[in-house]
Amino acid sequence: MKNETQYIKPPVSSPRKKRWLLPLIVLLLIAGAGVGWKVTNKSGEAVAKTDDQKKPEVQELAATDFTTVEARELSVKLPISGTLTPLNQAMVKSKVTGTVQETPIQEGIKVTRGEVVMRMDTGDLQSHLVQQVANEEDAKAKLALALKNHESNQTLLKQKFISQNAYDTAENNVDIARAALKSATSQVEIARRALEDATVRAPIDGIISKRLLQVGEKASPDTPLFSMVDLRLMTLEAQVPASEIPLVKEGQSVSFVVEGFDKRHFVGKVARINPIAETGSRSMTVYIAVDNEDGALRGGMFAKGGITLQKSQAQPLVPTTAIHDDKGTTTLYRIENGKVVAQVVKLGLRNEDEGLVAITSGLNIGDQIIALNLDNVKAGTTVKLPPSTPRAAQPAPAATAPKS
Repeated sequence: MKNETQYIKPPVSSPRKKRWLLPLIVLLLIAGAGVGWKVTNKSGEAVAKTDDQKKPEVQELAATDFTTVEARELSVKLPISGTLTPLNQAMVKSKVTGTVQETPIQEGIKVTRGEVVMRMDTGDLQSHLVQQVANEEDAKAKLALALKNHESNQTLLKQKFISQNAYDTAENNVDIARAALKSATSQVEIARRALEDATVRAPIDGIISKRLLQVGEKASPDTPLFSMVDLRLMTLEAQVPASEIPLVKEGQSVSFVVEGFDKRHFVGKVARINPIAETGSRSMTVYIAVDNEDGALRGGMFAKGGITLQKSQAQPLVPTTAIHDDKGTTTLYRIENGKVVAQVVKLGLRNEDEGLVAITSGLNIGDQIIALNLDNVKAGTTVKLPPSTPRAAQPAPAATAPKS
């Protein structure tokens, strides 16, 4: 039997099958590429996020968030206010009776001591002086007569022509005549002085502040004529609570301002303290001496200022808001090379009114520090300063406090 091998033809694919097979392959390739891109993109984002987390966060500071340390004196003052009055002032009164004849000096004019400021009518005073001079001449004549009688009686007594009693009477008449002459002479001096007092002169160097009588008005003894003041030395009378008086000492410096003088500051010193408190207010008057050589200050002006109770030397000053209490350690935040560093410091004099405190150790002039208590800024924080920030000044060796 003959073995025959049968040949079987491979199936021939139809053209329809080839049409949809090719698009299917293309779709599968695109889907695979999309999945690969997504996985690659997620991996790249993860790497980017990791890199961002590694970069430190930078805090941008405003110009008010930090400050550059400067050095100057710091003082603690007790606020005061009061009225200025001239230390030397005078109320001139009439010493004689007379009518005002002339007032050559008006209010507000400077005068020197001894300068004539008022003249009074001297007619009656002149007549009175003439009368007193006549009385003095009469007394002189009576004394001369008494002396002559006394001399004659002395001769008669030696010759025993008169008694001792008559001689004593003549001698007594001499004593009476001498006393009468002294009295008459003193009356002449009084009348002459009264005539001089009719010309009123300034008792001190100063300015006429008020004229109380006009020409034609009559004055009698002790009638006020005018007042004058010397503005070269002033006194500021300030009321201080009795509880603060133990802090006030004679010689303490005082600075104050007066309305109308812009930013000019005046100075004085505590001269004395009234020992009695004012009834009701329980405050005590402190008298402050003020040198007013230029005459700028006037009596009655109101002043406001402070008495310097304590004063420090020139030291680095920082705002009190920059100070932190870290478990009993006093620190502040210093900016160094763009980063915040916790700096331990020692405090000196503090002024709560100005919001400043002196640093005795741990800080240099020119250092930049965080001036406020910022929640997002702490030690180690990277900060960025405004571009307009000027470069910090170099520390001055004379006023540098050593860092601890």
